Amino acid sequence: MTVIQKDDFINSVANAFQFISYYHPKDFVDAVYEAWQKETNPAAKNAMGQILVNSRMSALGHRPICQDTGSAVVFVDIGMNVQWNTDMTVEEMVNEGVRLAYNNPDNPLRASILVDPIGKRQNTKDNTPAVVHISMVKGDKVDVTCAAKGGGSENKSKFAMLNPSDSIEEWILKTIPAMGAGWCPPGVLGIGVGGTPEKAMLLAKRSLMDEINIHELQAKADSGVALNSVERLRLNMYEKVNELGVGAQGLGGLTTVVDVKVLDYPTHAASKAVAMIPNCAATRHIHFTLDGNGEADLPVPSLSDWPEVSFGSNDVIKVNVNELTKETLSQFKIGDTLLLSGKILTGRDAAHKRMVDMLDKGEPLPVDLQNRFIYYVGPVDAVGKEVVGPAGPTTSTRMDKFTDRILDQGLIGMIGKSERSPATCEVIANHGAIYLIAVGGAAYLVSKAIKAAKVLAFPELGMEAIYEFEVEDMPVTVAVDNQGHSIHRFDKVAQQAQAVIAEPLRFVP
Repeated sequence: MTVIQKDDFINSVANAFQFISYYHPKDFVDAVYEAWQKETNPAAKNAMGQILVNSRMSALGHRPICQDTGSAVVFVDIGMNVQWNTDMTVEEMVNEGVRLAYNNPDNPLRASILVDPIGKRQNTKDNTPAVVHISMVKGDKVDVTCAAKGGGSENKSKFAMLNPSDSIEEWILKTIPAMGAGWCPPGVLGIGVGGTPEKAMLLAKRSLMDEINIHELQAKADSGVALNSVERLRLNMYEKVNELGVGAQGLGGLTTVVDVKVLDYPTHAASKAVAMIPNCAATRHIHFTLDGNGEADLPVPSLSDWPEVSFGSNDVIKVNVNELTKETLSQFKIGDTLLLSGKILTGRDAAHKRMVDMLDKGEPLPVDLQNRFIYYVGPVDAVGKEVVGPAGPTTSTRMDKFTDRILDQGLIGMIGKSERSPATCEVIANHGAIYLIAVGGAAYLVSKAIKAAKVLAFPELGMEAIYEFEVEDMPVTVAVDNQGHSIHRFDKVAQQAQAVIAEPLRFVP
């Protein structure tokens, strides 16, 4: 009979969430590096280069890969022969571990969990409660998988109850263009098929915890060994999703996914539940086992696991944002790589809502937006000598509904990640403004370009307050120019999806 001590379990969970905040899984690093080597699209290659450089920097500095340090998701498989020496439930112990991890003074992680999601939406300040899935299994050990799932990827999760005769492949390929780039590809797609609706979603989530091994499956297929239905679906979707041309950060290119994972479950004869959940460029998960002999031993990776790569090109344009006006924005075209220096504002959902509410009441704004740029970011708290913690961009489409009103106040530029809607591109053109993107999944790298930071307004909003950042050589790409032309063309991706759907399957079910 194995006895698991309370502190061993709690500390293992806490250590795991700290670990995955700054260490990518090696299989993911290897997969992105391989994709970077093959990539021919300069913008996409640049983005993956930034992801890899950021990953290595985070490993060295023990600071978060992404500013969104995720919802804590924990799978606990408890052996039937296990006993616990604790006065807490398993969920209570998980939450205590998460609390310790996210409030670690050496590496504080951004708290993103809100209670009363329908009403007050009040931050719990410690990222609890976690989402905990408990299973009773054979054996005398406790297997634990901890994952930190960011809002950008989770928000792009999809579900459909298909008819039994419907094609899963067709549904996936039609759905990918609607997901946009807010899930920060390149990443992994988790597919759950069967069971009931909630079971399919759980299968999709759990599949993402598996090792990236699509190359092994490709080798198996090439050897002539028969594939089962799950394996065929994985290979078909790996090839066809990459054919769509979404690419890294939605910029086009060869690699949208580095793997596709599939789990299935028996289902009702009239049903065909299909769920799809992506893992983003900040893929974060770890598995450990407790056997009654103390805390889990988490193997520290070697820095040799990270390739030393470069990013950028010789065509980089250095820009002083303090000197920009609407009249000077016409010099920038979509796809241009800029290095920004000067003073920029920050603000995301809550700050935008607050500003629009003030305008509706006829109140003056607390900041002057004339000829300014605003960065959609919610940074991690700074530690030590840091000016600010990891500060990568958030998904910009959430700000679309506020854009017209805010641009009316003299704002000339926005910085975020992923696409803007066609309607928002028109708004940008009407105002003669510009939209730039930073790389999602390169938050620590971006933070190193921030040389000073101070709160200007709404300090009670915490990470959603309006800051003023002074930046030096902050890397961005022009995504929407002042004529409304967008580098993200998901209308073309949707057209390509129709062509890809019409192609015969290489791995026939």
